[in-house]
Amino acid sequence: MHRTVIVARIKPMAEAAVAEVFGNSDATSLPYELGVEQRSLYSLNDIYLHVVDFREDPVETLRRATDLPGFRQISAELRPFISPYDPNWAKPQDAVAREFYRWTPADSSVHFRHDRS
Repeated sequence: MHRTVIVARIKPMAEAAVAEVFGNSDATSLPYELGVEQRSLYSLNDIYLHVVDFREDPVETLRRATDLPGFRQISAELRPFISPYDPNWAKPQDAVAREFYRWTPADSSVHFRHDRS
């Protein structure tokens, strides 16, 4: 499993509309085509966090996603409610947060990530 956190801005009071857009999309074949195992949406003021667990590498998955009609449709439906966090955003991967710390109880290890890749 590969967890990805997408960061963006959400319009005030748009959570219900965004949840409805995802609910409709998740009832289609799109999540299966993308290998989505699980999805959670969060907001804090105008910050939007979209946590997605993918079966495969999310970089490749997000690259492929832009070619799928269902992905283009959900992107268009979200546009009135969600905007890029970074105004220099050019592709979906530009909105993915960089993981810099992880703790796993299974092996009680701590992982720090210092690279910017």
